[in-house]
Amino acid sequence: MILLQNTAWLPEAASTVAPEVDRLFHFWALVSALLLIGVVGAMTFFVVRYRRRHRDEVPAPVKEKKSIELAWIVVPTILVMIVFVWGFRVFIKMYTAPPDAYEILVHGYQWYWEFEYPNGVKTTGELHVPAGQPVKLRMTSADVIHSFYVPAFRVKQDVLPDRYSALWFEATKPGEYTVFCTEYCGTQHAGMLAKVIVHPREEFEQWLESAGIPEDMPLAELGARLYREKACFSCHSIDGSRLVGPSFKGLYGSTRTFEDGTTAVADENYLRESILQPGAKIVQGYPNVMPASYASLSEREVAALIEFIKQQQ
Repeated sequence: MILLQNTAWLPEAASTVAPEVDRLFHFWALVSALLLIGVVGAMTFFVVRYRRRHRDEVPAPVKEKKSIELAWIVVPTILVMIVFVWGFRVFIKMYTAPPDAYEILVHGYQWYWEFEYPNGVKTTGELHVPAGQPVKLRMTSADVIHSFYVPAFRVKQDVLPDRYSALWFEATKPGEYTVFCTEYCGTQHAGMLAKVIVHPREEFEQWLESAGIPEDMPLAELGARLYREKACFSCHSIDGSRLVGPSFKGLYGSTRTFEDGTTAVADENYLRESILQPGAKIVQGYPNVMPASYASLSEREVAALIEFIKQQQ
């Protein structure tokens, strides 16, 4: 079974629980293949062996065999019980985090992931973890149901509004792995991706110490960083192309026409209102789909985004 790991139909196994999940999967795939071959083979044999050879042929009555009837009840039952017990043990291991696990808070938004570490550091779109140490994710959603899935770790858990859910993993080797949202959560669901960046333990500690946003970072530079981290690019381009929301190119200082026929100049106050209260004024021709989650941005972050938008001329 070890030789079947990392096949074409499964991604790289990069956590402690992944090989156990893969062994169970391969066992059931092998059993299913053998059953398929057995059923199709028996069917083919019976079609050939007991085919009707003459128009007036009358087959002899077939007497049932208790041993065969017993076999097709007992054997599947045994197989199902093996898979049930095996799967239940893996399930318990997957959802029972070690008491010394490093805990990270995860927020799901339309349409990005935000990660908060015990020392207050926050990242968007990138989850940094140490290799060889259990990591527990305590997760909640600010809007709709999301689902956090890392194929390389074989872990997946729904992320729900107004409550916490959790999963844990222990990454086995440094590298970058993709996070998917596997619960349809709106128009940009397919773009709700993130990366798990696994560091050697010492490197992770160094990253954690230097990961905060410098207080002296220029507003425009911070705004560009937030534009990437908060996934603003998924709805607002900076090259004039039309996406779900208006492009940031040439936005500042322009006159905007709204769905109710009114107009306004896109000054700092308009941009601030659009970030914090996106449903207050809806630009004509665009849907009212921007989530209200950006209301949690700090004053400095709002100012930084405004400064970044002002530069997109």
